[in-house]
Amino acid sequence: MLFEDTYHMPTNTSEGLYKEKGSKFIGYAFPVFSEEDVKERLEEVHKKEYSARHYCYAYTLHPDKSAWRANDDGEPANTAGKPILGQIQSKDLTNILIVVVRYFGGVKLGVGGLITAYRAAAADALENISIEKRFVKEIYEVAFQYPQMNEVMRLVKDKSLEVVNQDFQIDCKLIFAIRKSQADAVVAAFKKNHELIIKYQKTI
Repeated sequence: MLFEDTYHMPTNTSEGLYKEKGSKFIGYAFPVFSEEDVKERLEEVHKKEYSARHYCYAYTLHPDKSAWRANDDGEPANTAGKPILGQIQSKDLTNILIVVVRYFGGVKLGVGGLITAYRAAAADALENISIEKRFVKEIYEVAFQYPQMNEVMRLVKDKSLEVVNQDFQIDCKLIFAIRKSQADAVVAAFKKNHELIIKYQKTI
């Protein structure tokens, strides 16, 4: 396996706040599942905080955290997006977007002050978030003839498989989900019966 078959993600939205020398930093944390979700949430924050000076953010997507981005939105390089991303990584989270908006208070904070402020606003948003542990699952399709029905359903029960879809005609099909770490053993059990055809579909 390239990565663990468990991951952690937020289940609710939350807010955080940090103030320094008149500047106000408001953090928003959201569960997201795609870059389209990220775009919609960013637009939402822009509308709500329309008079803010900066809208800095970071996100991580997918169980293996393969898609991520950190954006400084005009702040000095690596003073905003990277500290926000650091907070996401420190909690080992994915499928999450944190946006920190800044209202400028008239006093420059310097590089160190900005890093501290954006990190603190992101951390405060994470204080109020609910985190759920989820499993990476693989989806398979089993094709078989009607006489093999009992054998297939016995395996479904014995292996505690999650049935996603089923179509029982003369030619039958059943689609199931199984935790990634258990998939090889389950596939091997189905392949023992040569009259069953099992195909991998996708990982979710």
